[in-house]
Amino acid sequence: MRRDNQSSVSEFLLLGLPIWPEQRSMVFTLFLGMYLTTVLGNLLIILLIRLDSRLHTPMYFFLSHLALTDIFFSSVTAPKMLMNMLMHTQSISYAGCISQEFFFVFFANLDSFLLTSMAYDRYVAICHPLHYPRIMSQNLCFLLVVVSWVLSSANALLHTLLLARLSFLRGITLPHFFCDLSALLKLSSSDTTINQLAILTAGSAVVTLPFMCILVSYGHIGATILRRPSLKGICKALSTCGSHLSVVSVYYGAVIALYIVPSSNSTNDKDIAVSVLYTLVIPMVNPFIYSLRNRDIKGALRNILSGGTIST
Repeated sequence: MRRDNQSSVSEFLLLGLPIWPEQRSMVFTLFLGMYLTTVLGNLLIILLIRLDSRLHTPMYFFLSHLALTDIFFSSVTAPKMLMNMLMHTQSISYAGCISQEFFFVFFANLDSFLLTSMAYDRYVAICHPLHYPRIMSQNLCFLLVVVSWVLSSANALLHTLLLARLSFLRGITLPHFFCDLSALLKLSSSDTTINQLAILTAGSAVVTLPFMCILVSYGHIGATILRRPSLKGICKALSTCGSHLSVVSVYYGAVIALYIVPSSNSTNDKDIAVSVLYTLVIPMVNPFIYSLRNRDIKGALRNILSGGTIST
């Protein structure tokens, strides 16, 4: 592997958010609060699922992994951004930038696969309720999570290895608040054709195919409800799928806005704003979506707040 890139650049300069200097303190306080809310909110979800035996089901098994992934996903970008804002610095080492890109891709992909596993779980629960315990066995749930981790790792490693072979002789200023893959490719002085091809193939596969699987799952769910239309059935479906569907809509809406909708050749304020939504806002609101729309989560939370006994 060529090492010209490592000899020509030892660090990158992150320009950060497009804000005025006098706004820095307010934005720092806001984003610090968002990050702490993300960590504490998702930790609360994990704790509730761990302590309450009524939540020891496949749906909440996947939800606990999703909550853990959201904590790590925010932690990839938020601490470095906050530290740079606090210390009034912009630098990130070459190794740190490459590592940040790897973990960003990894946890973004893992989110996508976990949401797909949860959609399959909801499909089985509504379309095949009598066979649900047999189909959604503990072994299958564990296998789906392991496969999600393996595929996410493989895709992140592919993009990272392809990125590591590039040179960055044009400059080291990155117009972003983290080491975004697309922004790094625009900064490179090497031929990025292979990298772009990897994004269109492997990169798109881990987003597009899971999204299509989710659409198919909800298509079957909708068809099942329409075959046996009843107010009780509709209410049950909304109660069962509402939280997951809300998270899917927000997550893939941000992905489409960030990576599928065409943008200019240079990173602009719209890309950065959507990236903030994607990396900070969505992981923060996920616990609220599940706690506000889920009776089981709200019940377990009420037991803790009222000093009641958790079912174990």
